[in-house]
Amino acid sequence: MQGMKRVYEALLQEYLDTFPCAAIIGSRQCGKTTMLGTLPNDWQRYDLERANDYQLVTRDPDLFLRLNPDKIAIDEAQLFPDLFKALRVAIDDDRRPGRFVVTGSSSPELMSSVSESLAGRVGIIELSPFGFSEIYTAQDSPLGLITDNSCDLADLMKVAKPKASLSEAHEYWFRGGYPEPWLSKSERARKLWVEQFMQTYVQRDISQLFPNLNRDRFSLFLQLLGGLSGTIINYSDTARALGISAPTVRDYFEIAHGSFIWRLIPSFSRNSYKRLVRHPKGYVRDSGLLHHLLRLPDLKALLGHPQMGNSWEGMVIEEILRHLNANGIGFDYYHYRTSGGAEVDLVLEGDFGLLPIEIKYSQTVHWRSLKSMREFIDHHDCKYGIVVQNSDKPVMYDDKIIGIPFNCL
Repeated sequence: MQGMKRVYEALLQEYLDTFPCAAIIGSRQCGKTTMLGTLPNDWQRYDLERANDYQLVTRDPDLFLRLNPDKIAIDEAQLFPDLFKALRVAIDDDRRPGRFVVTGSSSPELMSSVSESLAGRVGIIELSPFGFSEIYTAQDSPLGLITDNSCDLADLMKVAKPKASLSEAHEYWFRGGYPEPWLSKSERARKLWVEQFMQTYVQRDISQLFPNLNRDRFSLFLQLLGGLSGTIINYSDTARALGISAPTVRDYFEIAHGSFIWRLIPSFSRNSYKRLVRHPKGYVRDSGLLHHLLRLPDLKALLGHPQMGNSWEGMVIEEILRHLNANGIGFDYYHYRTSGGAEVDLVLEGDFGLLPIEIKYSQTVHWRSLKSMREFIDHHDCKYGIVVQNSDKPVMYDDKIIGIPFNCL
């Protein structure tokens, strides 16, 4: 596991060949520092969590970058936001590609700082914990073809081969993708790590970034996210449950989303002849963290829990979005639901057009349950739709809908 190659490595090299700076952002402990270790030996690395490195970089950042103009990697850059202004000046003086790499975690302000100060000068990688396709790599994923306009369902059928067994897919679902739990064989060590991760997230990361935040109330909010994962979000209802105002609870959701714990999925709302539910949907991004919040001790408890379906749906959505991000594919994502109950779990939109994706835990999917997807495909003239399920092989439901087992992704 320690020697596992991240699928993001190729994207990092592509960005270094294209931009003066590459920024790797993501939650704490998802592997950003390890990614810096893949850089060639002639790169110098500075970690702003080390006191000496922090003083060296922050005393006079403009002078530091003049003295160190090339092949510099700065870890945990969110601890010194003024760095991005200094990088802009240094880059504008010399636009050669591949000069700097910065990483940052757990900061909703980080993306805006990077994009505002370094617009046009930086390639941004949103690094996630391990995806299923990284842990069990056997061959190409059909996800690599779905954004290819020349791809058809026959091509997907050929590529969709199992990467792992059904039981291994369930193990990944229960454990989630954070690297540390996979490095230990001990279930006790996994549980201790997740507990400490959540405590550090609140007491260190969030407290540093938002010193006036009520930590106890925010901790209660995080516990509430376990039950909200996979549901349509009503801010007023959540605010009443916590005894706070709706604007405050919106801020909480934005903090959780911006610090990579929560995935907020907006509603797809254009070009429709039906009344749509316009509230966003959301998921705890990592299924292992979700199961910790739900206090599920093992897979058996998960399979019997009311949140089982929502947990599976969120895990599959993350796998799809992580794969597209890792390949540098530009896209937007939505959920679709009408007031009459029609629903599509995930709608992707990009240069490839619109792609509806339905997610089912079951092995057998009845044609009646695909009515909403068929209507969406017909109304929006989609090339095809995908159903992710747990059958033992790909299935053609009709001429525009294919079923792909999760362990083939």
